[in-house]
This record gives sequence, structure tokens and C-alpha cells, in this order.
Amino acid sequence: MFLLDILRHKTSLVGKQDALPGRDKPISVPGAHFVNGNPLDGEIPGGFEVAIVAMGCFWGAERLFWKCDGVWSTAVGYAGGITPNPTYNETCTGMTAHAESVRIVFDPAIVSYADILKIFWEGHNPTQGMRQGNDSGTHYRSGIFTLSDSQADIAARSLVEYQRELSRAGIGKITTEVKPAGPFYYAEEYHQQYLAKNPGGYCGLGGTGVACPAGLTTPA
Repeated sequence: MFLLDILRHKTSLVGKQDALPGRDKPISVPGAHFVNGNPLDGEIPGGFEVAIVAMGCFWGAERLFWKCDGVWSTAVGYAGGITPNPTYNETCTGMTAHAESVRIVFDPAIVSYADILKIFWEGHNPTQGMRQGNDSGTHYRSGIFTLSDSQADIAARSLVEYQRELSRAGIGKITTEVKPAGPFYYAEEYHQQYLAKNPGGYCGLGGTGVACPAGLTTPA
């Protein structure tokens, strides 16, 4: 197996001293969402919130969220790692420590953060470690990158409660990484809303079949 193939299937996160250096200039993104026309970057409407999650290949993950009522905009990119402004090819080497991620801008008056996490848990298998289905490598790991204390609390509660549901179904331990969000780096233009532009494109996501009951992630 060639070195690049080995790196693409890394199962341990690279350390800061070995991570790729990246670049100062961010990757440019389209001004508007391909599906709904709302901005991908810049200011968000007052009262709206942002969620960042990773659940395997970001093409299929993003599609789950742009279909959700109350979601204003979605974008794919790289989060949870080290390298600033990485490219897709760099991220796929496993040498950036980033996960393929989705940034979701939503109206909490219509869809709550708990609802976003319900889609997250049910939309993939969070027990697979550094892979998702046939996609393997650290960049395919499951993650919730929180942006507030409230999000951190809801995410922690949701993990405990969804683990209970999985255990009842005889499914193993959740490996999802839950931590405060660092920078979100947008992916290249062709990745944004990829499955809307390419309806027959690859989507490797598959859930466990275990439901996350409504209200499961609502704080006490």
C-alpha cells in the first residue's frame, strides 16, 4: 500500500507537531446556498444559531440538514483539527486532524439544537470510531463541536441518553467526539451542496435504525 493510501486510512489523530502547516488565506466559497439561495458565510440573522457536527462524508450529512424545516443555511468544511484553511486533499491524508463537518445555521424558534442533534444521531452510526461505513480515516469520525455552554450541556445529555437507547438495542459504545468548537474552515466550492448539484453522487451514510425520541436532548 502506498504512503498516501496509508494516510487516508489513519486511525489515530496526528499531533500538532506533525500536522500540515496549512495557509493563511481561507478557501473562497459561493455567495449563496445552491439549494435555498441564503448566504453560506458572513452575518447570520438575529436570533439564529449555529451548530457544527461531523458524521462521516460531509456530502450526505449536509443534505440531511438542508432538508430540515428551520434550517436557514448549511455549508461543509473542516473542523476539530489543527491545520488552518486545509484543502480537501490535505484533510484526506489524515495530517490535519480535522473531520469532514457541516455548519448549520438554524432558527431555534422552528428547530431546536436538540432537534439538530436528533438528526445527527439518527443519520449515522456514532459507534464506529475513525470511520463511517466503508469510509475510513480520522477525517470520517463522528463529532459534535459545541459553540456555547448550553450546546455543550445538551450535547452531553444527548450522548448519555442515546447511548442508553443503543445499549437497549444491543449496539456498542458511542465514539463521538464532543468538544468546544475551534475554527470552522469552509471546503472548496464544488463540495458545497454537492448532492444537490450531483443527485446521483455518492452518499455513504447509514444510521443504526435506533430512534432518538423527541425531547430526548431537552435539558431538565
